[in-house]
Parts: sequence; structure tokens; C-alpha cells
Amino acid sequence: MSAIWDALATVRDPELDEPITDLGFVGSAEVRDGRASVRLRLPTYFCAPNFAYLMVADARDAVRAVPGVVSVDVRLADHFAADEINAGVAEGDGFAGTFPGQARGELDELRLVFRRKAYLASLERLVDRCGVVARLADVPDCPELAGLLRRRAELGLDCAPGSALLLDERGAPIPEEEAERRLRFARVVRVSIEGNAGFCRGLLRTRYAGAESSS
Repeated sequence: MSAIWDALATVRDPELDEPITDLGFVGSAEVRDGRASVRLRLPTYFCAPNFAYLMVADARDAVRAVPGVVSVDVRLADHFAADEINAGVAEGDGFAGTFPGQARGELDELRLVFRRKAYLASLERLVDRCGVVARLADVPDCPELAGLLRRRAELGLDCAPGSALLLDERGAPIPEEEAERRLRFARVVRVSIEGNAGFCRGLLRTRYAGAESSS
């Protein structure tokens, strides 16, 4: 059972950049005879369907990769587009196939936008803790460094110890004269992400008062 929850912990809300397990979005998860069943829930009935679709699809992929799991049933509950999302993910239709005539395409660009924002926020967290240094190798080992490296890897940015600490979201070095301005913008991004995460946690607690996630 713990393997299922460990797998779900790798799935992140694309906008909030936090694991769905930490956010409380997993209502239940269990496996019996190799058949996994996962129920997801979101803070409101009208949460954006594109984000919801990504989390359901990512959760299905993550659980399917767990050794010993032979089938996966991941369903979103209490959402206006739950039926379409659940069916589309189960059939592997993609976002455009799930919402024909409504979706303009798949969600790769959207995912990239939020991964870049998450990277900027992680860079600002690291600088806030350790200050500005020249290279990654000059940063002391800390959770902020691990978070930065993970987000760099997701974007295909340079993770070598000798690479510059201050890279923008596209991997270009940030000139010294622009560092303060760029980091100030990154701080705004971080505060926005963390504020939205706190707001969503509050909404979820209110919506599901008394209901606990079950493992």
C-alpha cells in the first residue's frame, strides 16, 4: 500500500507545484490483488479541467509503474467535468480527445509554463536561504538545492556542479546587472504559488470537513 502512496507523492499539482498527497487531493488509494483504485478530489467543483486532467492522467501513469500493479482505476470525484476526464484518461484519449471541439490541443505547453514558474520559485527560495553564488558547486547541500536540481532536470537545464546558479527559466545565464530584477520577479512568482497553495488547502478543508484521506 505504501508503494501506491509513494507513487502518488510524485504527482504534483501543475499550478501549485506540490504533491497531490501533501495537498490532500488523494481521497483514497488502495490495491487488492494487484488492482489499484485511487480517488482524487479537488478544492472546488469548478477547478480548471486542464489541471484536473493532468493530475488524473499523471496519477494513473505513476500508479501503473508500481511493481505488482496489474490494473489501475483512477477517478476524480465531485467535479463538473469528472465523467469526461475519468473516461478520457481511462481510454487514453488525451486532453483534446477528452474534450473534442473544446480543447485546442494537448497540454504540453501549459505544463511547460508552470514548470518554468516552479523553477523560478525554487531559484528564489535557494537564493533567499544561501545568497547568490557563482556555481551550483558553491551552494551548500540543502533541501532548496535538491528542489532546484529537480526542477532544472525537468526542464532539461544544466545540473552540472560547475554550471552557473543564476540561470533563467530557459537555461540562459542571468547577467549580473539583471540579477536583482530577475530575482525580484522570481519572488513574486514564489509568493503567488505559495499563496494559491494555501488558499486551495483552506478550500479543500472547508469542502471536505471531517473527511480524511484513507490509505
